[in-house]
Amino acid sequence: MAVEVERKFLVVNDSWRDAATGVLFRQGYLCTEPERTVRVRLAGERGKLTIKGKAVGISRAEYEYPIPAAEAVELLDNLCLRPLIEKTRYRIEYAGRLWEVDEFHGVNAGLLLAEIELETEDQAFALPDWAGKEVSDDPRYYNSNLVREPFKNWR
Repeated sequence: MAVEVERKFLVVNDSWRDAATGVLFRQGYLCTEPERTVRVRLAGERGKLTIKGKAVGISRAEYEYPIPAAEAVELLDNLCLRPLIEKTRYRIEYAGRLWEVDEFHGVNAGLLLAEIELETEDQAFALPDWAGKEVSDDPRYYNSNLVREPFKNWR
């Protein structure tokens, strides 16, 4: 079984921007139940379908498949729950590891999250100065939950 081990952090400053390259993402959900999510994503011109299982700690089953971009657009426009997640994802190398910073747009504007994927839950890694409070265990920050309760409503 494919397993995703991911830690998430709030971004506390803009020092990461100098080393970042970004791609616009549109993503939507066909299913957002706690036991499983089914996501459609268009990253630039690449479509993907992702199925994720229930989180256990910071790990969960994950299956991801490429789909034609045109099909991703059709699914996003016609079948996915609203609102869609719109964000720019930046990839940053730091201390030999790949970090991703998501800058959210639309109803989630103002939210900046940094993520690192690991091989094991207890794997050591260096924390950049722009990564603040860890929110890995806070389900409000799951993209699938940002559809149900957008960031703009948190205040």
